[in-house]
Amino acid sequence: MTANKTEKRYLDDLVAGERFTSREFPLDAEKIKSFARDWDPQPFHLDESAAAASFFDGLAASGWHTAVISMRLIVESVPIGSGLIGAGVELSWPRPTRPGDVLHVESTILDVTPSRSKPDRGFITLQSDTLNQRGEPVQKLVSKVLVFRRP
Repeated sequence: MTANKTEKRYLDDLVAGERFTSREFPLDAEKIKSFARDWDPQPFHLDESAAAASFFDGLAASGWHTAVISMRLIVESVPIGSGLIGAGVELSWPRPTRPGDVLHVESTILDVTPSRSKPDRGFITLQSDTLNQRGEPVQKLVSKVLVFRRP
């Protein structure tokens, strides 16, 4: 099942198995270097020559850059009416994000759990896979998200 991206959703509207797909986001070397200069100034994110001699064997985006892009795409594509309020995550980067990659996120609701003690809310478990243009995962995120019932 794929959801309507514009309709705001609340806990009672959500079902396990529901899927959301984001728009695409192109990434180039300058965006990678700019983010790295501000937030993760390591040679394999800043300099092609240093990156070629590193573990990454070429310029690679910071995992945190991939996470920031992914968050933006998730916020745009998963229409939770009360906003995406995180309550914990598991995060991994199975392969580097490279210049020229075009990313998108595919999110799936794994579980919907109403709160037993607070009837106005509950939690969803959301798996969000960030994929490059070849469909290869560059980030895997499983989030526990606080979701309110419809006001």
